[in-house]
Amino acid sequence: MAVPFAVEITVRGYETDAQGHLNSSVYVQYADHARWSLLQAAGIRQSDLLDQGVGPVTLETTVRFRRELRAGDRISVDCLFEWGEGKTYRIEQRMVRADGEVAAEVGSVCGLLDLAERRLVSDPARFFRVTAKEPGLFNL
Repeated sequence: MAVPFAVEITVRGYETDAQGHLNSSVYVQYADHARWSLLQAAGIRQSDLLDQGVGPVTLETTVRFRRELRAGDRISVDCLFEWGEGKTYRIEQRMVRADGEVAAEVGSVCGLLDLAERRLVSDPARFFRVTAKEPGLFNL
């Protein structure tokens, strides 16, 4: 199994709800942040994607909440791409607290949208393999 890419994040107070827990929508934002960080680490900037007329899209996201997160908690958000045949791919992510407890798991079905045609690119793995300076970060 590939070693996932990860970023560190500290939960900020304004991201919490009335009970002092991380607001549920912020988990998805953290997952997005980790994915964009992976793209940058692989040598692909958002402007590079736009210049090539494509953009990543999320078609489905499932969040499984395991342990609470509160302001000041430090977490690691990992990101592992899983490839199959066709136009979509999966990204599995875990948010792990400093004490090693998994706070959440996020699973997404994603694709790469051709911005002119408004259709998914037929082979997104090939696009990332050719475009990335570090395709191994995409589990390719």
